[in-house]
Amino acid sequence: MGVVSTVLGFSGFGFGFTAGIVIGYYFFIYFQPTDVKDVKVRPLVEYDSNSLDGILPEIPMWVKNPDYDRVDWLNRFLELMWPYVDKAVCRMVQDIAKPIIAENTAKYKIDSVEFETLTLGSLPPTFQGMKVYVTEEKELIMEPCLKWAANPNVTVVAKAYGLKATIQIVDLQVFASPRITLKPLVPTFPCFANILVSLMEKPHVDFGLKVFGADLMAIPVLYKFVQDTIKKQVASMYLWPKTLEVPIMDPSKASKRPVGILLVKVVRAQNLKKKDLLGKSDPYAKLKMSDDKLPSKKTTVKRSNLNPEWNEDFKFVVTDPENQSLEINVFDWEQVGKHERMGMNVIPLKEIPPEETKVLTLNLLKTMDPNDIQNEKSRGQIILEATYKPFKEEDMEKESMDGTDEVQKAPDDTPAGGGLLYVIVHEAQDLEGKHHTNPYAKIIFKGEEKKTKVIKKNRDPRWEDEFEFVCEEPPANDRLHVEVLSKAGKKGILHGKETLGYIDVSLADVISNKRINEKYHLIDSKNGQIQIELQWRTS
Repeated sequence: MGVVSTVLGFSGFGFGFTAGIVIGYYFFIYFQPTDVKDVKVRPLVEYDSNSLDGILPEIPMWVKNPDYDRVDWLNRFLELMWPYVDKAVCRMVQDIAKPIIAENTAKYKIDSVEFETLTLGSLPPTFQGMKVYVTEEKELIMEPCLKWAANPNVTVVAKAYGLKATIQIVDLQVFASPRITLKPLVPTFPCFANILVSLMEKPHVDFGLKVFGADLMAIPVLYKFVQDTIKKQVASMYLWPKTLEVPIMDPSKASKRPVGILLVKVVRAQNLKKKDLLGKSDPYAKLKMSDDKLPSKKTTVKRSNLNPEWNEDFKFVVTDPENQSLEINVFDWEQVGKHERMGMNVIPLKEIPPEETKVLTLNLLKTMDPNDIQNEKSRGQIILEATYKPFKEEDMEKESMDGTDEVQKAPDDTPAGGGLLYVIVHEAQDLEGKHHTNPYAKIIFKGEEKKTKVIKKNRDPRWEDEFEFVCEEPPANDRLHVEVLSKAGKKGILHGKETLGYIDVSLADVISNKRINEKYHLIDSKNGQIQIELQWRTS
């Protein structure tokens, strides 16, 4: 009976299994469900925001908001650099934490606190997009959308009273929208003086905190308390308009802003050697500050005189007294042909004590090469009086703290009631010449004329040139004439320079407000604009 039962059992199983397969296949083939509909394909623009969130829960900001730009290149760069960034940041954290730990371990009688492991993990942050703001100030404003789902492993071991506690941070998530401002922009690498960071909204921070192997963040009440505490603390310190300022360099030095004025009186020259074959020379002196793009200042020409007396005063704006110098050249004026140099010399500004008048008698040299044997030949001497008037120290410190928006003081020797008119020609836009567009700006104030550099073949030139005008009294009733011209090219024989537009700026607002920075529509120009910053500085 046992054998028969076994045979019948296997036979029944085989028959039932085979019958099930056949019947199931029959139902699958011949009985289709009636509630299944064909898939409808629709473009994304026809979906509402809720439907899109269901289909694509992680939509980058550059898709949802047209003001944000894609920064895939930055994510790729950060991905490649992340192993090195991880090590650098961890090393910096350890260096910062060591003195803090050493101070507190002795205070609270803790034996030791050490990092057992410290790594940010293998997953770098991801920028979902970036918005860039354009302003008329010297600053760059960026708002990146940052998401970081990290896998860090930060383990801290604390020992006290013979006990050992291990705290571990894992599974970090950070979602934030910071605003990063680089200001002021300066012409010295890295081209900005300060970094200002603030948060546009409260960040989302989530992480796992293990103590003795147990995750404390799994406790709902503790998790909510930690979340609220982090958001409140971070918001109280960095939520806009509050900022974290990271100084990079001294803005007054980086931007080469004026720090004082050099007063020079060219008294006379003596024992000059004549350059003309017939008769005496006609000398005059040219003075210029090193690293200054402004034209040289000249004395009058003294006819047929090898011992000329000038007694003429000049003023120069100083931006770097430690490295700048005053360059003096004496020339023989010629009515026809090139003026011949009679000699030269240089006065380093660091050799002139502040607030003291120094009388200098300089030998005229052939060149400034100390090894040039031609300098041994006598070429005469020139006598000058030089006085360096630095700006007040408290004003410079205030400007360093507040940035470059503060208007500096004029030097103490400024005429009573007078001051310094400071002009910065930033840029122009949409210029259009009839035959060529090689723009430069010409500034005229009380008959004194100054020019920016020429930028060839550019309808949107950016000059960033600075000029100063010393005024005996506030020019409240005067106007500043600015004209934009186009310089003809080398082949411009038929077409000379062209006027691209002009403006006349009333200085009354500058005197009352101390500083204005505006864009002006150029007169006689279809769409041209020019941006000019004006400052009025008084002592």
